[in-house]
Amino acid sequence: MKKNNRPAEGPDGLVYTARLPLSSATLNYLADLIRGHCKKIGTRWRALPPGRIAGIVLRCDQRPGDLAGGNGVHRTTVTRWVREVVGLLAARAPRLDRALKKIARKGGGIVLLDGSLIRTHRRTGAANRKNYSGKHKCHGLLVIALTDDKGRLLWISALRPGRASEITACRHDRLTAHLRAAGLGAIADLGFVGLDDSPEGAAPAVITGYKAAYNRPLTRGQKHSNKALAAVRAPVEHGFAHLKNWRVLTKVRTDPKWATSLVRALLVLTNQEVAR
Repeated sequence: MKKNNRPAEGPDGLVYTARLPLSSATLNYLADLIRGHCKKIGTRWRALPPGRIAGIVLRCDQRPGDLAGGNGVHRTTVTRWVREVVGLLAARAPRLDRALKKIARKGGGIVLLDGSLIRTHRRTGAANRKNYSGKHKCHGLLVIALTDDKGRLLWISALRPGRASEITACRHDRLTAHLRAAGLGAIADLGFVGLDDSPEGAAPAVITGYKAAYNRPLTRGQKHSNKALAAVRAPVEHGFAHLKNWRVLTKVRTDPKWATSLVRALLVLTNQEVAR
């Protein structure tokens, strides 16, 4: 029997429009960014105007072939636009030392620290085994983030394999040294117990709760302290929730090396959308 793999709707395919859950200010911000980049590199002509390109990039969770067919361009052109704009946005993501100094100048004393796992597509081979998280029982990439006391995202680390621990990721970025240099403290959950390396007698750079042991239950005072710290660090969950509202982070199917630029680009867009 001869197989017929042609699409049922014909060679043109089915094209539909979708409404972006974003403000026009965010779309105009991205269009101005593309327009300025084209002027900087001296590009005389693009297949579509910057506003249309911005709309395509913001729908990067869809297949490039579908976006290309609906806009009359080639699939590789859409991929190149997405990579180009993601790089432009990722370059505007705040650095760790600058983000902490900005909080210190505003009179803030603490930041909120937490980690999360961004799920990735499972691939075969031994190279992807390091992305398996035993804690979450799935494949993903670990990201560390800092927010202010209101839950606004300040900084996002580079994405690391899912099997890495949160403490190891923070030590790789020398997080405690940056906190002490800025004169700030971080409040974190029990997963960061043991991260603080402040000298004896000095104020801790990372404040965590008390962890119970098998033969050492928590006292009433320790339970109250854990409850108070949990209430203070609750806004950090809102920051991750705003970031993971992007559908493309539901399950990342791109190269993990490129995922860091993608998440930092989404950080810039998230702050742009939340701060409006």
